[in-house]
Amino acid sequence: MPFYHTLGKIPPKRHTIFKKPDGSLYYEQLFGTIGFDGMSTNMYHCHRPTQVKEIKGKYTVAPKIALKNNIKSYRFHGFKVTPENDYLQSRKNVLINSDVGIILSAPLESTTNYFYKNTDADELIFVHRGSGKLRSHLGNLDFKYGDYIVIPRGTIYKLDFDTTDNRLFIVESKRPIYTPKRYRNWFGQLLEHSPYCERDLRAPHELETNDEKGDFLIKVKKQDEIFDMIYATHPFDVVGYDGFNFPYAFSIHDFEPITGRIHQPPPVHQTFETDAFVVCSFVPRLYDYHPDSIPAPYNHSNIDSDEVLYYVDGDFMSRNDIDAGHISLHPAGIPHGPHPGAVERSIGKTKTDELAVMVDTFKPLMVTEEAMKIADEDYHKSWLE
Repeated sequence: MPFYHTLGKIPPKRHTIFKKPDGSLYYEQLFGTIGFDGMSTNMYHCHRPTQVKEIKGKYTVAPKIALKNNIKSYRFHGFKVTPENDYLQSRKNVLINSDVGIILSAPLESTTNYFYKNTDADELIFVHRGSGKLRSHLGNLDFKYGDYIVIPRGTIYKLDFDTTDNRLFIVESKRPIYTPKRYRNWFGQLLEHSPYCERDLRAPHELETNDEKGDFLIKVKKQDEIFDMIYATHPFDVVGYDGFNFPYAFSIHDFEPITGRIHQPPPVHQTFETDAFVVCSFVPRLYDYHPDSIPAPYNHSNIDSDEVLYYVDGDFMSRNDIDAGHISLHPAGIPHGPHPGAVERSIGKTKTDELAVMVDTFKPLMVTEEAMKIADEDYHKSWLE
């Protein structure tokens, strides 16, 4: 992200001698994307970060597609996804295209006997239930209900949970995830009209430095396969780093809604963006204050984007029969809008307590077999009077 952060010990200049107390060298690594043109961080390791002892095997995690060309609106019951002990096994891909994968995860246990690295995609993890600590080679972050965790591709990490009741909504992005450019000046600083600013973003606050040799299992995702790679040194052996490429957290509860006299369009809720999709946060807010305003959203057509809404909490005023953990899919090409009665109910209301995450993709989403296990096949008829 366009925000400088440093943690631990680093030398005064990049690419210069940096010695350990015993006189030997620390090993520098540039961690970045988009060639040498994107966000990057310079890290300093106790050992060479290139020591692979063995590649033990691989297995596929490619989702099985049920509907490749879909025009039907769906509701999915996210909390019906069966919890799994293992974090990676718990990740169920429900909607996917060539740019993005939308995943539901209900892990019962912390990641203990391996480390994980996704080389295919940035990950945006929304914590619906649970709390704990993200541990990575770039430092640790505490997380709790309502947090977004942005994890750049290539980050080596583990998740330590405080309880077994964990529900995660995960967005895998083949494109880097940024803060919306219209909220930033040409230096990258978030502007005054942005619904959040840098002080709301939580960077890693503690650095684990493990100067250890041995056999360390890193599960590496590449092109929808997981490779079991054995490294000769502990991946969390970084003594310090600085730069712009690192995990960070942002709470949906710190998103400040933009309101107006009449109903505001969805882009005012935008929280993150790529050039292939956007993520929006719907949070408790005051309604429109024009005397004749209709707070419920107007009917609209998604001509060039699929709309996914993940319902987190509260009363989502434009929908009937919606509960926490439900996901609605409104595909491109057909109009959608408030359910029958929602417009009338909204008139005269002064506020809403809804909490939801929206993902709008610019390519159509395919529906997976995992999604069809939790699908409401009749949702597309729910607008009939």
